[in-house]
Amino acid sequence: MPSPSRLRLPFVALACLAALAVAAGCGGSGSSGGSGGTTLSLVAYSTPREAYGEIVPAFQKTAAGKDVEIQQSFAASGEQSRAVEAGLPADVVAFSLEPDVTRLVKAGLVAPDWNAGRYRGMVTDSVVVFVVRKGNPKQIKTWDDLIQPGIQVVTPNPLTSGGAQWNVMAAYGAQLKLGRSDAQALDYLASLFDHVVAQDKSAREALQTFLGGKGDVMLAYENEAIAAQQAGESLDYVVPDQTILIENPVAVVSKSQHLPQAQAFVRFLYSPQAQRIFARRGYRPVVGAVLARFTFLAPPALFTIADVGGWPSVRERFFDPEKGAVTRILQGQAPA
Repeated sequence: MPSPSRLRLPFVALACLAALAVAAGCGGSGSSGGSGGTTLSLVAYSTPREAYGEIVPAFQKTAAGKDVEIQQSFAASGEQSRAVEAGLPADVVAFSLEPDVTRLVKAGLVAPDWNAGRYRGMVTDSVVVFVVRKGNPKQIKTWDDLIQPGIQVVTPNPLTSGGAQWNVMAAYGAQLKLGRSDAQALDYLASLFDHVVAQDKSAREALQTFLGGKGDVMLAYENEAIAAQQAGESLDYVVPDQTILIENPVAVVSKSQHLPQAQAFVRFLYSPQAQRIFARRGYRPVVGAVLARFTFLAPPALFTIADVGGWPSVRERFFDPEKGAVTRILQGQAPA
């Protein structure tokens, strides 16, 4: 197997499915519908738009999905979660990270046992990668390369974007894997943000900023890099030796007026057909039999969110809006 940190070659270019973009209160949205009957609302984070653009019509061709229309909304994960908490109609939520579902559990909108199944409520996996210009002209291969003089980094805003929080924890955890202390890992985060030149609200918006020419490297989901290559964008990406396993949750909103249909849609997401669509769009399937049919690099020092404390601890320590270490860094203060 080639080294996991090698430069990835472009995937075969595929025609990107264009989601029907319409004005919506919470980012771009669209709908895919049959002949009426039931209308579900899928509220999701920004990056899986193209995957759901294929999955929804596939579901509608099944007996369970017949005559089910699905309206779709895509925006930053945290923004979407807060919007549903505040009253945005939703039957199914698909977010970047578990705490955005936990918020809805606390609000009484998602059942406490949403993650009790075989896959713990996670529908896709990914890893944090370095997206670079075609040919990797700055030869960016390691975490230390990101903080070399003159290197400009693009990442979403960690106070709005779930993807950005994964990026931060990948950077922090990588330092620990490299044998550095907690204090040194926090210092690395401060140095990294000194090199950040753009912080958009969502991972998809950050990608557009990078494609527009800003920055030398972007911290991103592996699937975003693959999707961009499939769309014909001129870029490459590097899977660092030390990176984090991204786990993306999906849940049914328990107050949905169409629970049977919403539950059927979520079940379909774990079907071989839907998992293959996710995989073709760059996501790592959670269903092992499907994952085995695709080739994804296995970083030698892959770690999980549990290895850096787990989400409850991480959210409080790093992303608390008043005293979190990352909040302090963004405010120009030393991380506590």
